[in-house]
Order: sequence, then structure tokens, then C-alpha cells
Amino acid sequence: MLTDKMQDALNEQINAEIYSAYLYYAMEAYFQSQGLSGCAHWMQWQAIEEMSHGHKFVSFVNERGGRVKLAPIAGPPTEWDSPLAAFEAAYQHEVKVSALINKLVDLAQAERDHATHNFLQWFVGEQVEEEASAGGVVQKLKLAAASPGGLFMVDRELGQRPISLPPELTGGGKQ
Repeated sequence: MLTDKMQDALNEQINAEIYSAYLYYAMEAYFQSQGLSGCAHWMQWQAIEEMSHGHKFVSFVNERGGRVKLAPIAGPPTEWDSPLAAFEAAYQHEVKVSALINKLVDLAQAERDHATHNFLQWFVGEQVEEEASAGGVVQKLKLAAASPGGLFMVDRELGQRPISLPPELTGGGKQ
């Protein structure tokens, strides 16, 4: 059973995960408007992944006998000064989400909620991957800035991001 404090914090994280998806969909639309379909593809799949994270939290709260309480989702930005600026914003957003996950881990420890602490460990590792992925694109875009056509090479590479829906969104994972 979740404490009220833990339940409230997990509900806030559900909101943050869905906002993340909303942000990445906004970035996808921005990149489409700039003719950068590879960047748009990368953001589309990032948004889908974030929705799956939200789904994991919803399932967990329900499994623990808690109550999911959805809150309004804030509108994300829709314009960036450049593709680099958009990916820098994505990277900074992932750093923020990592801090949110860390706060949840701290709360689970303080509440002596071992089940939630165990559940959150997957997200701790996932955030390392998320920061590295977005940060890697930032570095590539910075390097590409010095090369004519570099942006288009990075865009083409990002369009190759493998497409694999998370099991929880295909019926193959816990629901």
C-alpha cells in the first residue's frame, strides 16, 4: 500500500512523464516544419517512449492499491532558435526528469517503501540512458555546425533510430 505522500509524488511524476511526451511531440512538429524529418522521427519515438514511462507509473500506482489522479498538462514551447537549441532543451529536460526521479527515490527511502524504491531503480538507469542519448545528439550538432551539410548528415542519422514500441504499449508487458 502506498502512503498518501508517495501516491501524490507518483501522480506528479505521471504528469511529468506525460508532459515529457507532449514536449517531444512539440519538438517533432517543430522539426517537421523545418524540413528535418530525421530529427522529427527521433522526437516522435522519444515521445512514445515517454508515454510508456507514464504508463509504467500508472500501472504501478494501481498495482499498489493507490489512486491515479491525472492533472492538467502544461503547454510546452513550440519554437526553438535552432535544431541545436531544441536538442539542448531536450537534454536539459532529461536532466530535470533525472532530478525528479532522484527525489522520488529519496522519498521512497524516507517512507521505507521498498517496493517503490525497487520500481524506481529501472527509471534511475533509464535516465542515464536518456541524458546520454540527448547529450550525444547535442554534441553531434555542435560538431556538425562547422561543416556545410553537417546538419543534414545528423538529420539522416537520427532518422535511422530503431523503431520498437515498448512492450507495455503493445500488450506484451505488464498492464
